[in-house]
Amino acid sequence: MDGIINVYKEAGFTSFDVVAKLRGILKQKKIGHTGTLDPDAQGVLPVCLGRATKACDYLTAKDKTYRAVLRLGITTDTQDMSGRILKEEDVKIGRTALEEIIKGFTGKISQVPPMYSALKVDGRKLCDLARKGIEVERKAREITVYSIEILEVDMPLVTMQVHCSKGTYIRTLCHDIGKAAGCGGCMERLLRTKTAGFCVEDAHRLSEIEAIVNGTDKKGRRIEDILVPTERVLTEYPKITAEKGAEKLLENGGILPLSRLQENGGILPGICRMYDASGRFIGLYCYDGKKQVLKPEKMFL
Repeated sequence: MDGIINVYKEAGFTSFDVVAKLRGILKQKKIGHTGTLDPDAQGVLPVCLGRATKACDYLTAKDKTYRAVLRLGITTDTQDMSGRILKEEDVKIGRTALEEIIKGFTGKISQVPPMYSALKVDGRKLCDLARKGIEVERKAREITVYSIEILEVDMPLVTMQVHCSKGTYIRTLCHDIGKAAGCGGCMERLLRTKTAGFCVEDAHRLSEIEAIVNGTDKKGRRIEDILVPTERVLTEYPKITAEKGAEKLLENGGILPLSRLQENGGILPGICRMYDASGRFIGLYCYDGKKQVLKPEKMFL
């Protein structure tokens, strides 16, 4: 099987758990996810199968949208409600002042990754060190928070919609907002609603996927009905088509002269989606404007 399934990750599962369970359900080894979600978090987790695993890095790099619930007044060691409470404080800040503080966390900002994360320092996962009570220095990273929309305020809970770049820790965002508000804060709940063009409304739970595979799905669907072709998630790259007779060259991953395209007007330097004359998706190619050639970037044959 080659393609991508939009999986709804439920609370209690790690992203690795989802991949492991899908291996058993689909009887397929070559599977990879496109962006880790915390065990308590829920929502969209695109999972790549077969040749589509080559697209994992491209999908992981996309921006994401979350619905997060911030709990003010509590600081924990994990920056969410699953951790040990370090401090409890009264919440005295008003909504107007809080909104101004939250606005300050949009745009390009620096964020220090939490100790309870899968990031590695000197080959060791931070979360493994944290469980042993070891804290190490982490370098701040630049992230982009495109927008934060406050959906509901019911003190001490604040529900927000966050649109952000890859590498953003929503737990840390909640922690930092709480700290700036003077009362501390942590993440109560998290739902990833969008990533890489996939939406939570179209996501499939593991039980649903298992029913489809077993032929017990109430809607009578087959696995092909929920499998998204790899090329469909790469549409941001312009499509180009090679002339007839170039199939062998493409299959061997060779460099393709610009003159061997069916149409070559308007091609700009950068990555393109390459198709052969029959309409078969070959892979991603990079156009070298100086040499007037297309070089394979990632093959999907």
